Amino acid sequence: MLIKDIGEQGLLKILQKFCPAEIVGDDCAVIPTNPHKSLAVTTDMLVDGVHFSDRTTTPYDAGWRAAAANLSDLAAMGATPLAVTVALAVAADTAVLWVEEFYRGMTACLQEYHAPIAGGDVVRSPVVTAAITAFGEVERDRTIRRNHARSGWAIVATGVHGASRAGLELLLNPEFGQNLTKGDRASLILAHQRPKPRLDVLPVIWEIFGCEGAVGIDFVVQNVQADI
Repeated sequence: MLIKDIGEQGLLKILQKFCPAEIVGDDCAVIPTNPHKSLAVTTDMLVDGVHFSDRTTTPYDAGWRAAAANLSDLAAMGATPLAVTVALAVAADTAVLWVEEFYRGMTACLQEYHAPIAGGDVVRSPVVTAAITAFGEVERDRTIRRNHARSGWAIVATGVHGASRAGLELLLNPEFGQNLTKGDRASLILAHQRPKPRLDVLPVIWEIFGCEGAVGIDFVVQNVQADI
């Protein structure tokens, strides 16, 4: 049996056997640290030619998107960002400026949420790859879990669905969207290149539903990873 025979979901089912059932399955692993708060941890890997490309994103934008994807996962769990670590694999002939711009993009996104880069690793590889692990903190009675959902409860969607994908299509096919205004076109492209993690939604949720109701709420953040 090969990976292509079972696909990504089949592989995930196999790998989840090696993890505690009460931790995996959501956008982040949630690990209780004291009676009141938990540590939320998420990891995303981005591969050149799959998740980003010089055709559609500058190194700065690729770094921004990499950070935003992880912060978005924290937001989906109701967690506040603390820090990230970055593991970067680069080829020997990769321009130093590319790496610097990638990190500048990550830092620009992270600074908005006061989350520093706390370390990581760098290795040589024929394909540029970045694996980012983000750490967040969430109050235990405000943790948003999928398995808490019940019939009759609401799924709240935020952002414009498909905006990132639409922006990608416009970048790959400039002849598309001739009926769009210049502003709408720029907005869709920006949604792909520099998406916004929906951490701004959390205070609104707590204000509307309070702590007790929040455990039954799941919300879908704007898609920030339209793969190429």
